Amino acid sequence: MSLAGDDRGAAPPLRALHVYPGNLYGGVERMLVTFAATRVEGLEQSFALCFEGRLAEETRAAGAPLQMLGAVRMSRPWTVVRARRRLGRLLEDARPDVVICHSSWTQGLFGDVAMTRGIPVVFWLHDAVTGTTWADGFAKRTRPARAICTSEFARGTLPLLWKRLASDVIYPPVPASGVVAVDRGQMRARLETPVDDIVILQASRMEPWKGHRLLIEGLGRLRGVDGWTAWIAGGAQRPHEEAHLAEMYALAQSLGVAPRIRFLGQRDDVPALMAAADVLCQPNLGPEPFGIAFVEAMHARLPVVATAIGGAKEIVDAACGILVPPRDPAALADALRRLIADAALRGQLGAAGPAHARALCDPHQQTTKLRDVLAAVVTGAGSAAPGYG
Repeated sequence: MSLAGDDRGAAPPLRALHVYPGNLYGGVERMLVTFAATRVEGLEQSFALCFEGRLAEETRAAGAPLQMLGAVRMSRPWTVVRARRRLGRLLEDARPDVVICHSSWTQGLFGDVAMTRGIPVVFWLHDAVTGTTWADGFAKRTRPARAICTSEFARGTLPLLWKRLASDVIYPPVPASGVVAVDRGQMRARLETPVDDIVILQASRMEPWKGHRLLIEGLGRLRGVDGWTAWIAGGAQRPHEEAHLAEMYALAQSLGVAPRIRFLGQRDDVPALMAAADVLCQPNLGPEPFGIAFVEAMHARLPVVATAIGGAKEIVDAACGILVPPRDPAALADALRRLIADAALRGQLGAAGPAHARALCDPHQQTTKLRDVLAAVVTGAGSAAPGYG
């Protein structure tokens, strides 16, 4: 395609195809749905997924073109062959200008399908990588034209996959439209929470590295502080998550704070929970590659408390939250104690959140950045804007 245009009219839009498994639902999936719903001049986005599920449903609801490649199981080689053939036919029929492979698994499985047809491939690095997993080894076999990284923290690990690969950072788009209005009194009554309590919310997968243990240990130090309740939202979908949830129940019991903690399980109303809460706390034990929940909380005017590791250091600053040292329950308890006691501080940090969230993750702004980076790949011009955030 030509992006320069000519005397006959404007250049056609750049056509980008996102390729992803689609069998789970978390931050990456929310990012893809937001891209699917965001229209910017000069960019047409379409999607190819392997698995039906929530991501496929929401992509269709957003009005974006979607093709299914079929469920893939590496233990069943014929499913791999089938999906690669379907993608090949899709590429030959649709001829997108660029293919974006999200995750090492996708790059390893599908990157060469596009490249052998002369279509440039951009790899999207969503997480910090070690370069040692089987998926990373799989991805290394097909070097992309460029990489997009979800944070500077994640970009720091890109050389473990490919040395000297040009890259850009584009933060995930997070819409302010996710903020909802709720009757706080009714929500708190349903969750057996006093209407005047300060509610501390954690909403994340039930993964140990998300910091549930540190939160509960910090809350244990606030056992003698009146006027707070904690909501922990997140379902246990896999055996190790079920084991972790059981351990957290037991820990809360042993520290004497179980009556003040509500384990809410899997929820599809996290925006409503944020609207009825007072503080978001996610004190990761391991680094978050970005942290969409932090940005969503800022849109909801919640102060954010997080540990100073990974993507949180790029998102949370002193204007809208508090960063504490990792694995330090005393420091976490002190931060929460301050926010429980100081309504003015909560209001000040919460009020700064929406503007900070827009500056980082406005969907139109981030999709425009994506268009510009992809256009530079297609035209061979290099990075359109180094240092994108």
